[in-house]
Amino acid sequence: MLSKLRADIFNYLVTLGRGERIVTRIDFEGPKIVIYTAEPSVFAERNSVARDLVNLIKKRVVIRPDESLRVPPDEAKRILKEALSGFTVNIVFDNLMGEAIVESNDQELFNFLTPERLAALERQLNWIIVPSRAPIIPSRTVEKLKKYLYGDGEERVEILRRIGERIFREQLFEPGEVSMTILGGGMQVGRSAILVRTRESCVLMDFGISAGASKTLDMLPRIDFFPDLVDVLDAVIITHSHMDHHGALPLLFKYGYRGPVYMTEPTLPLMVMEHLDYLNLAAKTGQYALYSEREVRLAARHVVPLRYGVVTNITPDIRVTFYNAGHILGSAIAHLHIGEGFHNIVYTGDFKYEKTRMLDPATSRFPRMETLIIESTYGATPVPFTREQTEQIFAEHITRTVNNGGSVLIPVPAVGRAQEIMLVIKNLIESKMIPETPVILDGLLIESTSIYSNFPEYYSAESKDEFIRGDSLFFSDYFVNVKSQSHREEILASREPMIVLATSGMLEGGPALSYLRALSESEKNLLLFVSYQVEGTLGRKILKGSREITLINEEGRQEVFKLSMSVEKVDGFSGHSSRQQTLSYLKRVSPKPQNVIFVHGEPEAVNSVAGAARRIVEGAIYSPRNLDTIVVG
Repeated sequence: MLSKLRADIFNYLVTLGRGERIVTRIDFEGPKIVIYTAEPSVFAERNSVARDLVNLIKKRVVIRPDESLRVPPDEAKRILKEALSGFTVNIVFDNLMGEAIVESNDQELFNFLTPERLAALERQLNWIIVPSRAPIIPSRTVEKLKKYLYGDGEERVEILRRIGERIFREQLFEPGEVSMTILGGGMQVGRSAILVRTRESCVLMDFGISAGASKTLDMLPRIDFFPDLVDVLDAVIITHSHMDHHGALPLLFKYGYRGPVYMTEPTLPLMVMEHLDYLNLAAKTGQYALYSEREVRLAARHVVPLRYGVVTNITPDIRVTFYNAGHILGSAIAHLHIGEGFHNIVYTGDFKYEKTRMLDPATSRFPRMETLIIESTYGATPVPFTREQTEQIFAEHITRTVNNGGSVLIPVPAVGRAQEIMLVIKNLIESKMIPETPVILDGLLIESTSIYSNFPEYYSAESKDEFIRGDSLFFSDYFVNVKSQSHREEILASREPMIVLATSGMLEGGPALSYLRALSESEKNLLLFVSYQVEGTLGRKILKGSREITLINEEGRQEVFKLSMSVEKVDGFSGHSSRQQTLSYLKRVSPKPQNVIFVHGEPEAVNSVAGAARRIVEGAIYSPRNLDTIVVG
């Protein structure tokens, strides 16, 4: 395959009158063909040349400067520092990729580095200049991820080369039937995993764990029925950074998988953060960890980050494109184009078909689609309130509690709901809809918010504009970041009314349990749920009426206490689509699917929304259980 691509590229360049001498090397870089050139004019025009080559060979192409072309790093750094003298920057050179990475958390720098200025600097230096945001708050995860990815650059290049060789191998079979096997998420919320097989390829979409499971068999996707999966698997697609969609990914690497993992750019650091937090919690509580940091590092090094809308070959007969899912930062709807138009699958992952304070609603228009795989988390019961009414009810709960001298504990998932609720509370305080009250931020949400600040291009237009105008989006005089255990104890000892946002969202660990124990005895206090509570979790048990709580304290001893505080739940903040939004999506999605497969919902939710969908969709409706296989084509 590479020899034919090389010939096509050479022939194209010859037609431009430039000859073969300008190409010093052609290689694979994951799903991209990489051309190294020593000709300044080709490097200067690389974007237009690459576009022409994409049209010719139908593959992603990137043109990089040969080492002989580049200004020496020391001199290039001096020139860049001089050109960017008004900004605080950190400049790192990646000699293997020919990239000069300019890191900064100064928004003015990114405003300054217009495409024209970048192009001029690149022509001067013959390096690809990559502006890179640094988190506004220092992030341990981002620093560790840099070590994972760049600690051994040659190993990373070799990984990408192997991935490319696998993607661009010769296609042996003509398109035919396509099968989709539900390995997790069938008639349940948790451990999402769908195996897509063609005559040529084998691709896994999501690979999560079930938070409320007590047995390993119930926690993990059912790969026990596919003992050779790791050997035949071509690619893994992760739709977003929640553990029920990626929590088992390092296990694949533990058992020998060395292929690509596709996800959006924000998903990678958020996913690594959650994996490392899982390992940290397991070590603290003495629990057996399913994997080690070695597997987390391996998984990260095999990730190929993609932006929304970029069509990418992942096997000889499958291309993937990500679209906004509206669920959390970087959440993606995965569109699989199989064969040359033979069959198209759209998998929503978790999606939100409504604009929120943070994100735009999920994409509903696609180039082609025959099969739609759609979540059904809230398929059973309609949300009776609009978003505005939901915020009003939320404000009333807080105001009543605080005015009565009580505190409000809001358990939140670290990624997604935490940032959305932060923005809601900030707006409610500023608009005088709730009393001015300290808002305590504790747990993993502080680290995840730092990562959120790295990717404003994934925000809604309004939130992005606010971020670009200043760094106030996730900051407020009322927000208090908890820095240590002693800081937490000091806050709890004050007994003053406060609003606490703490992880975990389902009360399965994290500092939320410390606040639950400390605030539980007073009827003045309120436990306020704003996210989905999976069956088997402590949060779900409390919602069902349990008021005798058993916890393992910091000394490792079992502790039982009575929950006297009030308990309420506000559904309208969920990052999942409501029943009404799911049905509205089915009415508006384009083109109309021939098959609709409902996953990621408990039986009542799946059966209810599937029944309603039959009045909307003319095609076949499926409500599979785990291990069911659906064949199309």
